[in-house]
Amino acid sequence: MEYYQTLGVSKSASAAEIKKAYRQLALKYHPDKNQGDKAAEGKFKEINEAYAVLSDAEKKQQYDTYGSTDFHQRYSQEDIFRNFDLNDILRQFGAGGGNGSTNFRNMGNGSQSFQSFFGQGGGCGAGGCQPPAKGQDLTYQLSVTLDDVMHGAEKNITLRTNGTPQNVTVKIPKGIEAGKKLRLKGKGSPSPQGGAPGDMYLKVEVSPHDLFVRDGDDLICEKRLSFSDACLGTKVEVETLDGKKFMVTVPSGVQQDARLRIKGHGLPSGPLGSRGDIYVKLGVNVPEQLSPEQEKLVLSLQEAGL
Repeated sequence: MEYYQTLGVSKSASAAEIKKAYRQLALKYHPDKNQGDKAAEGKFKEINEAYAVLSDAEKKQQYDTYGSTDFHQRYSQEDIFRNFDLNDILRQFGAGGGNGSTNFRNMGNGSQSFQSFFGQGGGCGAGGCQPPAKGQDLTYQLSVTLDDVMHGAEKNITLRTNGTPQNVTVKIPKGIEAGKKLRLKGKGSPSPQGGAPGDMYLKVEVSPHDLFVRDGDDLICEKRLSFSDACLGTKVEVETLDGKKFMVTVPSGVQQDARLRIKGHGLPSGPLGSRGDIYVKLGVNVPEQLSPEQEKLVLSLQEAGL
């Protein structure tokens, strides 16, 4: 669903313009004025979902940033309608809430009226909503690589739902963090009572990388130096996740665990965000055994105070 199109406003519309458009549509398609009209009921659901997002500054920013598909992977229906009180809003417009109309109070906190009207597709009227229960939501682990995080990816995976294999395609957005959940609407367990199926949530884990360790949007790699290179300075080569190679200058006298930065070549901060940095963490190699010649050289350095 494209929310701006649903309300008939442009993306640059002000909060007042969004509210005005919603008011006109909500009054037009309200269930009390369209009892038994399934098309009007569906439209009423759509405009309320659109307004629940576009009237909330945080949700609107997420929607504008990530777009419809990625937004709906991040937000469930309950997330969308949390803190959205339709009764109070309609009372402001002179309709709904306590005058014999359909009661949607508390629909934003997972109540039965919210679950039924906006999540499960049952019929509503002056007598309330009594639809079949929604199917159970399912959660699986989804392992992705740092390359997937860098570039985004589309994966075809096979999961088992009630013992039956199910092939699903999931889009991995750029910059996704470990622990985030991707939502696949309607891919959960079927309802035992004929209601809507549940949703499937894929909890993301990022597999270890051979070279880099993730720190937010930054990447850290380690380079080991000989004692002489640490004293005199040198150059080390670093290859980024997108295949670019940099020769990083190590200054003379560098200390153990010092970090050198390659700016703007880390991970993206979301699909449209800027990129983090790469930090090259330096260490000094101490040989476990010395040849006789090396031992003499080290002794001479020791005598010289090094």
